[in-house]
Amino acid sequence: MAIEVGSKLEGKVTGITHFGAFVDLSGGVTGLVHISEIADSYVKDVHEHLKINDVVTVKVINVDKDGKIGLSIRQAVDKPPELQQQQPPRGPRGDRGGRPFKPSGAGRATFDDKLSRFLKDSEERLTSYKKNTESKRGGRGGRRS
Repeated sequence: MAIEVGSKLEGKVTGITHFGAFVDLSGGVTGLVHISEIADSYVKDVHEHLKINDVVTVKVINVDKDGKIGLSIRQAVDKPPELQQQQPPRGPRGDRGGRPFKPSGAGRATFDDKLSRFLKDSEERLTSYKKNTESKRGGRGGRRS
């Protein structure tokens, strides 16, 4: 049976790492469920959600040319339409919150302004650092007895 993107399969958890879990699919094919694809909530430790030999339903989200298979447990769960609409909308950059998006210009410093401010601060810090360290070490060209 060929593994196709979008198909839902059952598999057995064969290994758990800090970045996800390996799931054995039919025919001895193994795929990886990344930690971000285990649950809708934040997953700090994979062991809190999965154990070795657990049977899970997964959705195939990608198949690389070299045979690596990306799986998702959270996308395999069918959600009622009313729950899907309750999620906060994503912003223009794909995030779900934080500061509102402002186009560059209007009240924001440009890259060149930030760069010149950084260079000025950096030069002042470097001058101060050199002044303090050279006096303690005798400075450049200082005579040693």
